[in-house]
Amino acid sequence: MKKLALAAALSVAASTAFAGNITPVEVEPEVVITETSSSNGGILVPLLFLVLVAAAA
Repeated sequence: MKKLALAAALSVAASTAFAGNITPVEVEPEVVITETSSSNGGILVPLLFLVLVAAAA
């Protein structure tokens, strides 16, 4: 009789421990911000080249 009561108690405890459903974790997407270079970097090198050529002439 003790084994039957122990088995019943363990089965009830085990069924409540696994009750329900596992909900998936919602992860927010990570926002990546890329810094753009200014347009001055593209024109600065040719301007320096023209200044050096003009100074050499």
